Amino acid sequence: MSEPPGAAVSLAEPPPADTTSRPPAAQRVLPLRRPGRWIATAAVLVLVAQIIHGLATNPFYQWDRFRYWFLRPTILDGLLITLEVAALSAVLGLLGGVLLALGRLSGSPVLRAVSWTYTWLFRSVPLIVVLIFLYNFSALYRTLSLGVPFGPAFVTFDESRLATDMAVAVVGLSLNEAAYASEVVRGGILSVDQGQHEAAAALGLPKGYQFRRIVLPQALRSITPNYVNQLIGLIKGTSLVFYVSLLDLFGSVQTMGSTYPGDIVPLLLVATVWYLILTSAVSVVQFYVERYFARGATRTLPPTPLQKARAGLAEARARLRREAAV
Repeated sequence: MSEPPGAAVSLAEPPPADTTSRPPAAQRVLPLRRPGRWIATAAVLVLVAQIIHGLATNPFYQWDRFRYWFLRPTILDGLLITLEVAALSAVLGLLGGVLLALGRLSGSPVLRAVSWTYTWLFRSVPLIVVLIFLYNFSALYRTLSLGVPFGPAFVTFDESRLATDMAVAVVGLSLNEAAYASEVVRGGILSVDQGQHEAAAALGLPKGYQFRRIVLPQALRSITPNYVNQLIGLIKGTSLVFYVSLLDLFGSVQTMGSTYPGDIVPLLLVATVWYLILTSAVSVVQFYVERYFARGATRTLPPTPLQKARAGLAEARARLRREAAV
């Protein structure tokens, strides 16, 4: 039957597509399988579980004695000495390293030669040799004086009174640290693009201002991670001051181990845990210092550990949803 003229013709429209239905199996995107990664992860987890089981069940570790010694006053006194020696040596070593680095980059051939010779000498001689040499320094020079070379002395010092155990340890570590810190600082300064120096010179800025406000802030991005490695090595290097009669953390452990030979293993574990705590604290400070100096150099700042944990948790949830959808 024909429609009357002028009548609207109604066409049946197809129903809207169901966007919530899953595509056919042939069109699904399957995640890439990585069996090697799962096998390696399982092997590492088994190995870690075995190590933890051995630490927890082996009676040779004597964890009850570990708990007894961990916070003993003699251990804490040694820990304070370790912190004091490390802090003083780090500051003095860094200051000496900056001066040596500037000397290496100086236009004076005398400063360059002296700085290079100092760095070469103290990087070649073992730290324990430096400490023992300074400890016996009074045998070579009983008095120290300030005055005119080959002439009269204005001020004279008794070396035996100045060279206390703490002074010998700090001076020895600082002299050694300055040699390595100088190369770290020099490498950081050389990492700054030459165009920055040229732009600063074109503006007529004084040399000191150029270094403080333009070169050094950019160099610190390279200096910080390398010097923190040196600082961690310095903390561990303080264990050698025991050989100059200074009872630091390691010295206290050694002394107590000689008095209580049956507790030598738990005492060594005490020292190990304290050194782990100290170096971990330095690593945390390093992260935030690097993050601070990364401002303006990167588009986005590195995420903090809490942000990394949140992102990892969100990624794990998303992966579980995708695998459940498959």
